Amino acid sequence: MSLRVLGLGEIPEETARVARVVCPRGAFAMRLREEFAEVFSGEAFADLYPERGRPAVAPGVLALVTVLQFAEGLSDRQAADAVRTRIDWKYAIGLELMDTGFDYSVLSEFRSRMLAGEKAGEVFDLVLRLARERGLLKTAGRQRTDSAKVLGAITGLNRLALVGESLRAALNSIAAVAPDWLAGRVDLEWFDRYGHRVEEARLPTACAGPATAASPRPTSSTSSPQPP
Repeated sequence: MSLRVLGLGEIPEETARVARVVCPRGAFAMRLREEFAEVFSGEAFADLYPERGRPAVAPGVLALVTVLQFAEGLSDRQAADAVRTRIDWKYAIGLELMDTGFDYSVLSEFRSRMLAGEKAGEVFDLVLRLARERGLLKTAGRQRTDSAKVLGAITGLNRLALVGESLRAALNSIAAVAPDWLAGRVDLEWFDRYGHRVEEARLPTACAGPATAASPRPTSSTSSPQPP
Protein backbone atom coordinates (compact mmCIF):
# COMPACT_ATOMS: atom_id res chain seq x y z
CA MET A 1 0.00 0.00 0.00
CA SER A 2 1.35 3.45 -0.90
CA LEU A 3 1.93 6.10 1.75
CA ARG A 4 -0.73 8.79 1.41
CA VAL A 5 -0.08 12.47 2.07
CA LEU A 6 -3.31 14.44 1.85
CA GLY A 7 -3.62 17.78 0.09
CA LEU A 8 -1.03 20.11 -1.36
CA GLY A 9 0.47 20.80 2.04
CA GLU A 10 1.44 24.15 3.51
CA ILE A 11 3.70 26.40 1.45
CA PRO A 12 7.10 26.44 3.20
CA GLU A 13 7.85 29.86 4.68
CA GLU A 14 11.13 30.31 2.80
CA THR A 15 9.55 29.25 -0.50
CA ALA A 16 6.73 31.75 -0.02
CA ARG A 17 9.14 34.55 0.91
CA VAL A 18 11.43 34.00 -2.08
CA ALA A 19 8.53 33.54 -4.50
CA ARG A 20 7.01 36.87 -3.51
CA VAL A 21 10.38 38.61 -3.92
CA VAL A 22 11.12 37.02 -7.30
CA CYS A 23 7.50 37.32 -8.53
CA PRO A 24 6.16 40.46 -6.82
CA ARG A 25 3.17 40.58 -9.18
CA GLY A 26 2.48 36.90 -8.77
CA ALA A 27 2.50 34.23 -11.48
CA PHE A 28 0.03 31.88 -13.10
CA ALA A 29 1.23 28.92 -11.02
CA MET A 30 0.97 30.93 -7.81
CA ARG A 31 -2.55 32.18 -8.57
CA LEU A 32 -3.69 28.69 -9.48
CA ARG A 33 -2.51 27.46 -6.09
CA GLU A 34 -4.07 30.34 -4.18
CA GLU A 35 -7.47 30.12 -5.87
CA PHE A 36 -7.88 26.35 -6.17
CA ALA A 37 -5.93 24.83 -3.28
CA GLU A 38 -9.08 23.22 -1.87
CA VAL A 39 -10.05 21.70 -5.22
CA PHE A 40 -6.61 20.12 -5.52
CA SER A 41 -6.91 18.59 -2.07
CA GLY A 42 -5.99 14.97 -1.52
CA GLU A 43 -9.60 14.11 -0.70
CA ALA A 44 -10.86 15.24 -4.10
CA PHE A 45 -8.39 12.98 -5.91
CA ALA A 46 -8.21 10.26 -3.24
CA ASP A 47 -9.07 7.48 -5.70
CA LEU A 48 -6.01 8.32 -7.80
CA TYR A 49 -3.38 7.03 -5.39
CA PRO A 50 -1.66 3.91 -6.75
CA GLU A 51 -2.68 0.78 -4.87
CA ARG A 52 0.88 -0.54 -4.71
CA GLY A 53 4.44 0.69 -5.01
CA ARG A 54 6.65 3.37 -3.55
CA PRO A 55 5.30 6.26 -1.42
CA ALA A 56 3.14 8.31 -3.74
CA VAL A 57 3.13 11.96 -4.71
CA ALA A 58 -0.28 13.37 -3.75
CA PRO A 59 -2.68 13.17 -6.72
CA GLY A 60 -3.72 16.77 -6.12
CA VAL A 61 -0.10 17.82 -6.66
CA LEU A 62 0.10 15.84 -9.90
CA ALA A 63 -3.23 17.28 -11.09
CA LEU A 64 -1.95 20.80 -10.47
CA VAL A 65 1.29 20.04 -12.31
CA THR A 66 -0.75 18.61 -15.19
CA VAL A 67 -2.69 21.88 -15.55
CA LEU A 68 0.55 23.86 -15.44
CA GLN A 69 2.28 21.73 -18.06
CA PHE A 70 -0.76 21.96 -20.37
CA ALA A 71 -0.87 25.75 -19.97
CA GLU A 72 2.83 26.06 -20.84
CA GLY A 73 3.00 23.28 -23.44
CA LEU A 74 5.54 21.15 -21.60
CA SER A 75 6.40 17.48 -21.92
CA ASP A 76 6.65 15.32 -18.81
CA ARG A 77 10.44 15.72 -18.65
CA GLN A 78 10.12 19.49 -18.97
CA ALA A 79 7.38 19.62 -16.33
CA ALA A 80 9.49 17.57 -13.90
CA ASP A 81 12.38 19.97 -14.53
CA ALA A 82 10.08 22.91 -13.79
CA VAL A 83 9.07 21.31 -10.48
CA ARG A 84 12.75 20.92 -9.63
CA THR A 85 13.97 24.36 -10.72
CA ARG A 86 11.16 26.95 -10.76
CA ILE A 87 10.22 28.87 -7.64
CA ASP A 88 6.66 29.64 -8.79
CA TRP A 89 5.99 25.91 -9.32
CA LYS A 90 7.49 25.04 -5.93
CA TYR A 91 5.19 27.64 -4.38
CA ALA A 92 2.20 26.16 -6.21
CA ILE A 93 2.70 22.60 -4.96
CA GLY A 94 4.21 23.50 -1.59
CA LEU A 95 7.82 22.34 -1.95
CA GLU A 96 10.93 23.44 -0.09
CA LEU A 97 13.40 25.37 -2.25
CA MET A 98 15.89 22.47 -2.08
CA ASP A 99 13.30 19.81 -2.95
CA THR A 100 14.23 18.00 -6.18
CA GLY A 101 10.65 16.97 -6.99
CA PHE A 102 9.84 13.62 -8.58
CA ASP A 103 10.71 11.50 -11.60
CA TYR A 104 8.94 12.50 -14.80
CA SER A 105 7.46 9.00 -15.22
CA VAL A 106 5.11 9.70 -12.29
CA LEU A 107 3.11 12.06 -14.50
CA SER A 108 2.28 9.50 -17.19
CA GLU A 109 1.32 6.97 -14.52
CA PHE A 110 -0.99 9.56 -12.99
CA ARG A 111 -2.66 10.29 -16.33
CA SER A 112 -3.33 6.60 -16.82
CA ARG A 113 -5.07 6.41 -13.44
CA MET A 114 -7.03 9.58 -14.20
CA LEU A 115 -8.28 8.21 -17.53
CA ALA A 116 -9.47 5.09 -15.73
CA GLY A 117 -11.39 7.05 -13.07
CA GLU A 118 -14.59 8.80 -14.12
CA LYS A 119 -14.90 10.73 -10.86
CA ALA A 120 -11.38 12.10 -11.24
CA GLY A 121 -12.25 13.36 -14.70
CA GLU A 122 -15.24 15.23 -13.32
CA VAL A 123 -13.12 16.95 -10.64
CA PHE A 124 -10.41 17.80 -13.15
CA ASP A 125 -12.99 19.22 -15.57
CA LEU A 126 -14.29 21.43 -12.75
CA VAL A 127 -10.79 22.81 -12.14
CA LEU A 128 -10.25 23.50 -15.84
CA ARG A 129 -13.63 25.20 -16.22
CA LEU A 130 -13.12 27.46 -13.21
CA ALA A 131 -9.60 28.36 -14.34
CA ARG A 132 -10.89 29.26 -17.79
CA GLU A 133 -13.78 31.33 -16.41
CA ARG A 134 -11.37 33.32 -14.23
CA GLY A 135 -9.04 34.01 -17.12
CA LEU A 136 -6.23 31.84 -15.80
CA LEU A 137 -6.30 29.24 -18.55
CA LYS A 138 -6.63 30.67 -22.04
CA THR A 139 -7.27 28.73 -25.23
CA ALA A 140 -6.75 29.52 -28.89
CA GLY A 141 -9.75 29.47 -31.22
CA ARG A 142 -12.00 26.48 -30.63
CA GLN A 143 -9.49 24.53 -28.58
CA ARG A 144 -11.21 22.71 -25.71
CA THR A 145 -10.00 22.56 -22.13
CA ASP A 146 -11.85 19.49 -20.89
CA SER A 147 -9.86 16.72 -19.25
CA ALA A 148 -9.77 14.49 -22.35
CA LYS A 149 -8.35 17.31 -24.47
CA VAL A 150 -5.78 18.32 -21.85
CA LEU A 151 -4.54 14.79 -21.27
CA GLY A 152 -4.49 14.12 -25.01
CA ALA A 153 -2.47 17.25 -25.73
CA ILE A 154 0.13 16.34 -23.09
CA THR A 155 0.33 12.77 -24.39
CA GLY A 156 0.93 14.15 -27.89
CA LEU A 157 3.82 16.30 -26.68
CA ASN A 158 5.44 13.33 -24.99
CA ARG A 159 5.10 11.20 -28.12
CA LEU A 160 6.68 14.00 -30.15
CA ALA A 161 9.56 14.18 -27.69
CA LEU A 162 10.01 10.40 -27.90
CA VAL A 163 10.15 10.50 -31.71
CA GLY A 164 12.65 13.36 -31.61
CA GLU A 165 14.88 11.60 -29.11
CA SER A 166 14.71 8.35 -31.09
CA LEU A 167 15.81 10.15 -34.25
CA ARG A 168 18.57 11.96 -32.36
CA ALA A 169 19.86 8.67 -30.96
CA ALA A 170 19.83 7.11 -34.44
CA LEU A 171 21.74 10.05 -35.93
CA ASN A 172 24.30 9.90 -33.12
CA SER A 173 24.83 6.19 -33.68
CA ILE A 174 25.34 6.67 -37.41
CA ALA A 175 27.64 9.67 -36.83
CA ALA A 176 29.87 7.50 -34.63
CA VAL A 177 30.50 4.89 -37.34
CA ALA A 178 29.98 6.74 -40.64
CA PRO A 179 30.20 10.52 -40.14
CA ASP A 180 31.13 11.30 -43.75
CA TRP A 181 28.26 9.21 -45.11
CA LEU A 182 25.82 10.98 -42.77
CA ALA A 183 27.11 14.47 -43.56
CA GLY A 184 26.48 13.89 -47.25
CA ARG A 185 22.88 12.79 -46.78
CA VAL A 186 21.27 15.14 -44.26
CA ASP A 187 20.68 18.88 -44.26
CA LEU A 188 22.85 21.04 -42.02
CA GLU A 189 19.64 22.09 -40.28
CA TRP A 190 19.38 18.58 -38.83
CA PHE A 191 22.62 19.03 -36.91
CA ASP A 192 21.20 22.17 -35.27
CA ARG A 193 17.85 20.53 -34.54
CA TYR A 194 18.99 17.14 -33.26
CA GLY A 195 22.33 18.04 -31.70
CA HIS A 196 20.60 18.65 -28.35
CA ARG A 197 18.07 16.78 -26.26
CA VAL A 198 14.50 17.50 -27.36
CA GLU A 199 13.41 18.75 -23.94
CA GLU A 200 15.94 21.59 -24.16
CA ALA A 201 13.70 23.21 -26.80
CA ARG A 202 10.07 24.31 -26.65
CA LEU A 203 7.88 21.74 -28.34
CA PRO A 204 5.10 22.82 -30.74
CA THR A 205 1.70 22.98 -29.08
CA ALA A 206 -0.47 22.75 -32.22
CA CYS A 207 -0.43 21.50 -35.80
CA ALA A 208 -2.15 24.51 -37.36
CA GLY A 209 -3.49 27.96 -36.61
CA PRO A 210 -2.01 31.40 -35.85
CA ALA A 211 -0.33 30.27 -32.63
CA THR A 212 1.34 27.18 -34.11
CA ALA A 213 4.90 26.76 -32.95
CA ALA A 214 7.77 25.83 -35.24
CA SER A 215 9.60 22.53 -35.09
CA PRO A 216 11.56 22.13 -31.84
CA ARG A 217 14.82 24.04 -32.07
CA PRO A 218 17.60 24.22 -29.47
CA THR A 219 18.79 27.47 -28.00
CA SER A 220 22.24 26.97 -29.50
CA SER A 221 23.68 24.89 -32.30
CA THR A 222 26.55 22.54 -32.96
CA SER A 223 28.31 21.50 -36.17
CA SER A 224 27.58 17.81 -35.69
CA PRO A 225 25.38 15.53 -33.58
CA GLN A 226 26.59 15.07 -30.02
CA PRO A 227 26.37 11.87 -27.96
CA PRO A 228 23.22 11.60 -25.83
